[in-house]
Amino acid sequence: MRVATEQKRLTLITGAEAAAHAMRQINPDVVPVYPITPQTPIIETFAQFIADGQCDTEIINVESEHSAMSAAVGASCAGARVMTATSSQGLALMLEIVYIAASMRCPIVIAVGSRALSGPINIHCDHSDSMMARDAGCVQIFAENAQEAYDLMIIAQRLAEDRRVLVPVMVMQDGFTITHSAEPVALLPDESVREFVGQYEPLYPLLDTDRPTTQGPFALPDYYFELKRQQVDALEAARTVWLELQERFAETSGRRYEGFFEEYKLSDAEYALVILSSTAGTAKVVIDRLRRKGVKVGLLKPWLFRPFPAEEIAQALAHAHAIAVLDRAISFGSWGPMYLEISAALGRYLHEKPVLYNYIYGLGGRDTPPESIASVVTDMQNELDPRVLRYLGLRE
Repeated sequence: MRVATEQKRLTLITGAEAAAHAMRQINPDVVPVYPITPQTPIIETFAQFIADGQCDTEIINVESEHSAMSAAVGASCAGARVMTATSSQGLALMLEIVYIAASMRCPIVIAVGSRALSGPINIHCDHSDSMMARDAGCVQIFAENAQEAYDLMIIAQRLAEDRRVLVPVMVMQDGFTITHSAEPVALLPDESVREFVGQYEPLYPLLDTDRPTTQGPFALPDYYFELKRQQVDALEAARTVWLELQERFAETSGRRYEGFFEEYKLSDAEYALVILSSTAGTAKVVIDRLRRKGVKVGLLKPWLFRPFPAEEIAQALAHAHAIAVLDRAISFGSWGPMYLEISAALGRYLHEKPVLYNYIYGLGGRDTPPESIASVVTDMQNELDPRVLRYLGLRE
């Protein structure tokens, strides 16, 4: 992300509060909610904004996350602008209806405080909840810090509601690491956000009695396949819309998200790391240290995980001698979820595939200090066997 030279007023807030500020400025019509750590501060902060008269959203307190997403689908189909938030087991309970929301083309924005899935019970960060939902038909965007959590929530609303897309958009921020950590965030003026997002004009609202429609029908084999193909087109269109919105957001904010991912000292790197979300910040520190020692290492940090920008990532990594993909989620019986995507991308778009390593790290909030990330680069330099799935920071 590039930031314009113009100084912006900074506010010390957590990632959860940053997401809530974005929601306040967007001022959605309806927000169905159910609390779960570490997402709860998003809705607590937003509810306080409503109580203070800073926005007039209708909050619906429901009995579960399944009900929250059910209410979100109903409100969205009625023509409302809808947002919600969840985490971990909450997203798992919500997931049945998330699939339905995507298939019914409901542009609901979902803030996710990424957290490990039980069992055993764990309330700390990893990406198992996010990866569980990766094939639901939603756009998935990952934030590195509170500033990105704020910006991406704003962009997500416009992205979801574009008529070429019309699917839910999930904005992921790491639980506790981002949701509960305070850092300076440049907030935009309220009017700038509302102008960027614009008025929502639903395409086929159920309450439009002059144009009656059928929503959520039973699809027999002679229709179901075509409906799924339309969802594929929607996710593909999201790539185009994402790039268009970057230009508009740069004009509004002075902050530019270039492409589908951030490249940090990657252009001449012999060794590349691929990392999602907050751990990318730690990796940048490691890269700076290793660069001072003459090691040519760089980082690719995806913002967009769904739709997955396979060709662009393959081209960005093509020159590297070796690549290590660090997954903060485990796919039992297989390789890491992001590793599989990167491997497929390199195999499809490159004639000569770089050596590719996979590391599982940080499950259940396990700390990943700079030394651990530096050891990954050492492994690549020592040409360890890439066929071995490795676990970073595990006692075994």
